[in-house]
Amino acid sequence: MRALQKAGFRIARQGKHIVMTDGARILTIPRNESVNAFTLGGIVRDAGLTVAEFRRLL
Repeated sequence: MRALQKAGFRIARQGKHIVMTDGARILTIPRNESVNAFTLGGIVRDAGLTVAEFRRLL
């Protein structure tokens, strides 16, 4: 979540999932301790970031 916040996303709402938006895109992130690598890859792709850009934000 912190990396996505650095990329300009903000938390829109929270429940069983966290919904983040940057005004143009909406991301739904599961609220688990660990997120599956495939799920994380999909979230990064949906955010419009490359894996390298995401790593730099960490």
